[in-house]
Amino acid sequence: MWQQKEIQIKAKKRGFHLIDNELMSQLPQIHQLKCGILHLFIKHSSASLTINENADPTVRSDMEAHFNHFVPEDARYYQHTYEGSDDMPAHIKASTLGSSVTIPISNGQLNLGIWQGIYLGEHRNHASSRTIVVTINGE
Repeated sequence: MWQQKEIQIKAKKRGFHLIDNELMSQLPQIHQLKCGILHLFIKHSSASLTINENADPTVRSDMEAHFNHFVPEDARYYQHTYEGSDDMPAHIKASTLGSSVTIPISNGQLNLGIWQGIYLGEHRNHASSRTIVVTINGE
């Protein structure tokens, strides 16, 4: 079985956000699969998807602090500046972290590690909702 659809993730403030529950509420068909793969692709160049710690929220705030230090706003060498001081850094952060994740499905559940969750990295100060292409394969 192959399925593909686009889902919307509500607008988030800048930072790293766990989106497991928001995703799963829109993907009830996963519960019917014994074995499969979930592929998520974000259709934006200023946001990212990654998998990391799901228990301690300070990991998400530390991730935001590190990436803001690692990729600063208003670097003198940026040429792409007409969309705001957060835009070029958002593109760099999105490319560094990536636009997709693939997760195994086992017995109707995402087969993540006990301390893993799916993060939306929102790298813009004032973003709108985000579109994710979901592809599911399984039986």
